[in-house]
Amino acid sequence: MSNNHQPNLILASTSPFRKTLLAKLNLPFTTVSPAIDEEALAGESAQQLVSRLAEEKAKAVAAAHPNALIIGSDQVATIDSQILGKPGNKSKAIEQLLLASGKRVTFYTGLCLYNSHTQQSQCCCEPFHVHFRSLERAQIERYLDIEQPYNCAGSFKSEGLGIALFRKLEGDDPNTLIGLPLIRLVDMLADEGFFIPI
Repeated sequence: MSNNHQPNLILASTSPFRKTLLAKLNLPFTTVSPAIDEEALAGESAQQLVSRLAEEKAKAVAAAHPNALIIGSDQVATIDSQILGKPGNKSKAIEQLLLASGKRVTFYTGLCLYNSHTQQSQCCCEPFHVHFRSLERAQIERYLDIEQPYNCAGSFKSEGLGIALFRKLEGDDPNTLIGLPLIRLVDMLADEGFFIPI
């Protein structure tokens, strides 16, 4: 497909982390806030939640952008099937990191690429596992004072000092942990015939 005739690429997110990740692909894109209700439904698993929200975010932006490829993404962390959201404040972040200490935490990231012209969706849910070191409360508090990751699922920033909290990482794409599975996204864009300049 000619680069001159590509649809607009839109990231249905105001997350600075996702914006930075998408910029790695060296593609022109815009960001639009999807403004949806992100509450989990009764009985919904973590995988179902992030997959549904990723698609809802993309579709929420579609009405105002009729010829676009729209990227929606959502992420949650889980410990022993318990969903951890964004902590929002220090006391909840301490609670989350104490719970994660010495354990494996699984992050599920939902990704949807929605073609607003054809109304077709490509969606997936990508897991990524983080094995935490055994952490003492004083370590946790020092970390939180430095990085203040209160808008991050799981209460850390793996692209920053948060990496020191881990013993091991397991997953297909390290970008997934930060919030946007770029390897799968490149595959989805290719399926749409979207030209990536490499």
